[in-house]
Amino acid sequence: MTLRLDLKPYEGFLINGALIRNGGRRANIAIETQCKFLRESEVIKDSEADTPAKKLCVTLQVLYLADDPAEVEGLFQGQALELMQATPSTAPFLLAIYEEITAGRTYQALKRGRELLQYESSLREAESGRADGPRQPAD
Repeated sequence: MTLRLDLKPYEGFLINGALIRNGGRRANIAIETQCKFLRESEVIKDSEADTPAKKLCVTLQVLYLADDPAEVEGLFQGQALELMQATPSTAPFLLAIYEEITAGRTYQALKRGRELLQYESSLREAESGRADGPRQPAD
């Protein structure tokens, strides 16, 4: 199955950990083989990881792109434990992420990590009185 990308000028993307950047014009690219792929706009950089959930998502990105995800799982487990101890209501999200990882679905784990980011954001908004309250993860 071919993946077709429409790239904006200077837009970047990662394929199997390698950053590839488009030139000054729009481009259409077809990826015809299996690979691990992320758009640069979806990537959280280490310097942007200023919350526990963002740090965990950076680890999930590394886990997804890694040749041997088992090497990174220990880091994920440590971060997840710290986050769960600090914010117990994140446990359902962390369990869902862990289940995806153990099933070998690292991209799905990354998607679940994005749900955790939304939850963390809603918690912060609720703490500051700007929201009705956080939503639990989708099943």
